[in-house]
Amino acid sequence: VIYQDDSVIAFQDIRPVAPVHVLIIPRKHIVSILDFEPDDDALIGRVFQVAGRLARDHGLAQSGFRVVVNAGPDAGQSVFHVHYHLLGGRQMSWPPG
Repeated sequence: VIYQDDSVIAFQDIRPVAPVHVLIIPRKHIVSILDFEPDDDALIGRVFQVAGRLARDHGLAQSGFRVVVNAGPDAGQSVFHVHYHLLGGRQMSWPPG
């Protein structure tokens, strides 16, 4: 665990695809981004605040980084608890996938 508070927890991905690959996970169980409710607005904002903090902590603020969330099997979602991937430390390609 590299970060945690009452709303989210973050740790290194066990199968990284970039030099920095951190998972940021809301503590509240939500299956996918399709299942967010209006009351989750602050939680979504908190996830991105934490992503920015971790990006700065990992030296990615100047070079850039990506935050990815997958929704559904065709997008690569294999764990059905919404989570965000903070990726950085290498050149990203576009389009992704």
